[in-house]
Amino acid sequence: MARGFNKVILMGNLARDPEIRYSVDKRAMARFAVAVNNTWKDRNGELQESVDFIPVVVWGPAAENCERYLKKGSPVLVEGRIQVRSYEAKDGSGKRYATDVVASGVTFLGSKRQDESSSGSFGGDAGYGDSVRKDRRFSSQDEEFPIDISEVQNEEDADIPF
Repeated sequence: MARGFNKVILMGNLARDPEIRYSVDKRAMARFAVAVNNTWKDRNGELQESVDFIPVVVWGPAAENCERYLKKGSPVLVEGRIQVRSYEAKDGSGKRYATDVVASGVTFLGSKRQDESSSGSFGGDAGYGDSVRKDRRFSSQDEEFPIDISEVQNEEDADIPF
């Protein structure tokens, strides 16, 4: 039996700033949507355009880097796989489905110079390896843990589509 193949490569621009959350084990998860343009010719030969907004999930240190360095409009290349989740609707109307791209890699395509001119300086890469956790998320012993998503053990427990 074939094992299957699930691979996605997207190139586009962020439709919104990344949103980051942390699990109980302090694992970062970032969510954002990538806007990907699509063009084709219709039956009359006229050029048509549309935009797909594809939800992307990034885990671990890459999630923190996305939050730190990306913003709405940033060009990215995302590699990953498609994941379909299901959950019960809050209003009891039945099962819902959500499809995300779970990224295995995110490449920042914008030049550093371009990013600096539009949003100020990154301050160089000094201290980059110190992680975001050190300076703002985990300065004390979990007293101000941002958001607890540990309640969700599996896809059936998820009542919030993200």
